Formats: sequence, structure tokens, C-alpha cells
Amino acid sequence: MDPSTIGIFGFVAALTLLILRVPIGFTLVSVSSICALVTYAWRPGSEFNLDRGLRPAMALIESNAFEFIHSYSLSMVPLFIAAGHIAYHTRITTDIYDAVRVWMSRLPGGLAVASLIGCGGFSAITGSSVACASSMGRICVPEMLRYGYDKQLASASVAAGGTLGALIPPSVLFILYGTFTETSISRLFMAGVVPGLLSLAGFIITVLVWVKLRPEAAPVPEGEISGDDRFTAAIKAWPAAMLMIIIIGGIYGGIFTATEAAAVSLSFVLIYGTISGRLRWPDFVLSMRETAYQTGSLFFIAVGAKIFVSFVSLTGVTGGLVDIVSSSGLETWMILLCIVAIYLVMGMFLDPIGTMLLTLPFTVPLIEGMGFDLIWFGVIVVKLLEIGLITPPVGLNVFVINSVVGREIQVHTIFFGIMKFLVLDIVVLLALLAFPILSLGLPSLMF
Repeated sequence: MDPSTIGIFGFVAALTLLILRVPIGFTLVSVSSICALVTYAWRPGSEFNLDRGLRPAMALIESNAFEFIHSYSLSMVPLFIAAGHIAYHTRITTDIYDAVRVWMSRLPGGLAVASLIGCGGFSAITGSSVACASSMGRICVPEMLRYGYDKQLASASVAAGGTLGALIPPSVLFILYGTFTETSISRLFMAGVVPGLLSLAGFIITVLVWVKLRPEAAPVPEGEISGDDRFTAAIKAWPAAMLMIIIIGGIYGGIFTATEAAAVSLSFVLIYGTISGRLRWPDFVLSMRETAYQTGSLFFIAVGAKIFVSFVSLTGVTGGLVDIVSSSGLETWMILLCIVAIYLVMGMFLDPIGTMLLTLPFTVPLIEGMGFDLIWFGVIVVKLLEIGLITPPVGLNVFVINSVVGREIQVHTIFFGIMKFLVLDIVVLLALLAFPILSLGLPSLMF
């Protein structure tokens, strides 16, 4: 059988299983392993021979799994995840929200703005969109509802703010993208800073316009906040500020690599939690258990994706795809818009990690062939995946917020509110497409 046919069949099979909600890791490992076996066993011009295909297929699976798991850059994944969990249990992440809430209390829509900035700060520590939406949703949404905020505004602002974890370093998506495309993860982290801040600014503008047009959606809390209260709240947020300096400042200044920044961040939260007395033994054990679970899940998915990439390369389908696109006569911008459209549609139905890992073997060769920068493309892909987190009908962050607040706010209510934030998300995406310097400016200045 023609290897390209097997490659196309494998992609369609993997996509179908993901749509049916089969776990990503199992889908990638099973499809790529079976299809690699068939590719070796059923060579063009010969009959199917299982014995001929079994040994090379097993060698492909074993070598890719071993080499990938032993990748030095992946060691930052459990370090950042552990730092995020411990920061949550030591209330470093909640101190960010508390500080901003006190300072923004008299601003119309101030609690929603504080929630967005708090999500940005949380993202700069954990790097996980879902964890950000889940943790901040438990804190911010009940607080806004208690002060009479509109349910759409209260829930949608946190769901949208949670997506910032995809762009603001240390993003897990950037780590996976950099590992698979062999691009600098440190530069990817820096490339995500300005787009992440632009997204945050767009969300804040959305809230301010919303409250301007509908003042009743965000009543201003009664009572005055003293200068001492503001000063105390700001001082309490110093550990969060220190973590951001370690991760963003340390990498930008060339003091740390991304992996070293992860190790220093974990050391800092452990020392702070121990000295301050905020880190209890049961919380530490829970943090380590959650870290092990999430790291194991991510590594299993990543190993499956690595095997899938090798299988696709074995079939030669990417080379054929590049040749077809090159001979099609389409303009570069038309091809790029087609890729963007594919990610937007897939993001509506699939998990972000599954979408990225399934498509990179096909899109990266196209992008390289057209001469685009892979760092810039990484930012575009992650931004598209971020949009998918709040796009109906799946919108993972929307369902996370719904699960956190329970029956008090229905899913359709959150989706109606999220549409306002999606408009600004699309505007930011168009700006990133039109002006690559927004993504590439900061990495070009790194030491």
C-alpha cells in the first residue's frame, strides 16, 4: 500500500477518535503505532507481512519514546507545574488578586478588571490555562456575584482571563511546541509576553466598555479603601512579583535558561512557603501528587505525539502536502489564512494540546517552506488555541467555570458573555498576523 495513503488514513483516524473524546495520549499512541506497523509490513508492490513490520515498528516506538522522555528541556514541565501548585496552596496566587482588587475597588467594573489582572499574574506563575480558570474561578466569580455583578460579566471575564495562561510564560503549550519544532523555548516564552499583555489589555477594554454601556452590570462597592489597606495589599503580593521577575526577567536578561528558571521558581516557593508557615505538609503532599499526575498525563500525550510525528515523516505525506501547496499557485497569505481557519475550526471541537500535536507535523513544514519564522508561528498557533478555549460549542474554560460555580450560572449564560471577549481576541490575532514584530521584538533583544 502507498505510504501516503496510510499517512492520510492515520490522520483521519486520529482526528475521528479525538472528536469522539477518546483520550489524546491513547489516540496518538495507538494510531501511530498501528499505522507504523502497517507501513513497514505492507510495502508498495508486496503483500502484507506482519513479521516484516513488527521489528522496525517496535524499534520506532521504543527509540522515540526513550529519546523524548530523556529530553532535558522537558524537565521544566514538572518543575513549573509543581511551582504553580505550591504557589496556589501557599496563597501566592490569591494575594495577586487581593492586591489588585483593593487597588481597583472604586473603578467601575473593578472586580472584573482585578480578576483579569489576577488571571494574568496567575498565568505568569503556573503556565496553565485550565488551572488558572479553575483556581481563579473559585475565588473571583463568587466575589463578583456577592457584590451584585451581572452573571455574564462575572463568569465570562474569568473564563477569558484563564486563557492568558496559554500565552504568558511559562506556557506549557510553548514548551511542547518548542520541543517538537526544536525552537528555543526561552525565546518562545519571551515572544508570548507582548501578545499576552495585548490580550489582557483587550479583555480589560472589553470590561470597561461593557460597564460603560451597562453600569448596572457592575455596581461599585460601597465603603472607602484607605491608603494603608492599599499599601498592605501591595506588600503581600511581593512573592508573586518575585516569581514573575525570576521567570520573565531572568530569562530575558540571560540569567537563567527556561529550565533553570523553573528550578529557581520551585525553590523560591518552597522556601517562602516553609518560612512563612503557609505551606503545610498535607498541602505539599497534595501538590506533589497533582504534579505527578499532570506530568505523567502530559508526558504520555507528548510521547504519543512524538511517535505520531515519526510515523507521518515515515509515510512522506508532509513532503507531498508541501509539493501540492507549492504547485497550487495560491498566494502565501491565502495559505496562511487557510491554516488559521483550520486551527479555529478544530479549536471549536478539540482539546488545545490535541489540536496542536495533531497538526504540527503538517503545518510546520508548510510554514518553513514559505519562509516564516517558527517563533512567530508558535505565537500564532498558541493564540489560536487560546481562542479555542472559549469558543463554542466545546470552550473548555467555559465548562471549567461552569463546574466551579455549579448551577448558579448556566453554560449558555457564560457563552453569551464570552462573545464580547472573542471580538477583542480576533482583533489581537489580526494584529499579530499583520505585525510579526509584536511577537519577535522582545526575543530579538534577549541577552
